[in-house]
Amino acid sequence: MIHSLFLINASGDIFLEKHWKSVVSRSVCDYFFEAQERATEPENVPPVIPTPHHYLISVLRHRIYFVAVIQSEVPPLFVIEFLHRVVDTFQDYFGVCTEAAIKDNVVVVYELLEEMLDNGFPLATESNILKELIKPPTILRTMVNTITGSTNVGEQLPTGQLSVVPWRRTGVKYTNNEAYFDVVEEIDAIIDKSGSTITAEIQGVIDACVKLTGMPDLTLSFMNPRLLDDVSFHPCVRFKRWEAERILSFIPPDGNFRLLSYHVSSQNLVAIPVYIKHNITFREGSSQGRFDLTLGPKQTMGKAVESVLVSSQLPRGVLNANLNPTQGTYTFDPVTKAGRTPAEVGSRSAGSDAPPARLAHTAREVERLKVNRLDMYGEKYKPFKGIKYMTKAGKFQRDDLVCITGVSTLTYETVTLEPSSIITFTSAGPN
Repeated sequence: MIHSLFLINASGDIFLEKHWKSVVSRSVCDYFFEAQERATEPENVPPVIPTPHHYLISVLRHRIYFVAVIQSEVPPLFVIEFLHRVVDTFQDYFGVCTEAAIKDNVVVVYELLEEMLDNGFPLATESNILKELIKPPTILRTMVNTITGSTNVGEQLPTGQLSVVPWRRTGVKYTNNEAYFDVVEEIDAIIDKSGSTITAEIQGVIDACVKLTGMPDLTLSFMNPRLLDDVSFHPCVRFKRWEAERILSFIPPDGNFRLLSYHVSSQNLVAIPVYIKHNITFREGSSQGRFDLTLGPKQTMGKAVESVLVSSQLPRGVLNANLNPTQGTYTFDPVTKAGRTPAEVGSRSAGSDAPPARLAHTAREVERLKVNRLDMYGEKYKPFKGIKYMTKAGKFQRDDLVCITGVSTLTYETVTLEPSSIITFTSAGPN
């Protein structure tokens, strides 16, 4: 299925490649580089790129493109999911998935890729199983391997690989038995100038950290399961019971894993915790203009809104920015036109439309999905169980803030908005 894998950094350099069936020349990535040049933003590169003899399927994670080379037609989402598993495995092994971390552990990287794919087909993708096959790198283990010439590869096949539950290793024992679930939701929305929601959708995931002894059988029920749409499950979930009862029944992997991801598309379910207003004016007979952007929390929300981030798309003609924040700190890069917090902007030419404003925030009081209860069967001990909710903003955009040209971006950021806080962003400046 997958013939080769190329890892490309933000500068467009191929810093690692792995081939399973036959060696594919690096020149195949030229088609990817052409698509990258046409994309206005890094994440806008098409995930599937056809070439005369191959298909290139890619994902962008941590500023690294993971590009898989396919020679025949396969379900693209299958390949994309595998690439995400590769990134998650690297992050679990090395703590971070960066170019430096991959280069520092290049031997372990090749060992992992060799075990995760067998002749191009996925074999072992669960982190807890892989850790029995290939020991995570440590300073002591690296020193011993360097002196003795040994590797991190285990001598025995994990017992979980031969069982009917291949995602969970056998013989798991813990002194403290714990199960934690994080319900994380991102809201993408378009709002009008009065603050009303025009359209909105929720992308949510449930991440789990399960450290339980033995072979526990868990059931997780929700107060509003019919809310979920377009659900994607971890292989451990019994799908037939979900279809019949809307209850998640599963034997969990050991450690961290993503239980499910889901999508909710309904503007009536989304409560926007902040408001945003703008005003743009231009000086008569001059190319200079002034852009005011005001952001504040809605008084009815009650709780504080944390980590507020506002991004405004500016034209290519922007020459400089003088930042005047009423709250928070700021930075500005005159080369990339990227800054943080309020700005004064000078441009070569003036238009009549304001730049589009995008909003990001974190709020703990507007979560949608609610967990009803978590039960455990098959073991006699009583575990400690915890549920945490978090709602974040994905992309919030005002429908009347339309930019005619340009891709330069200014980003405005503060830490916390209390119920009485108001931030005003002012932009204007000399040529």
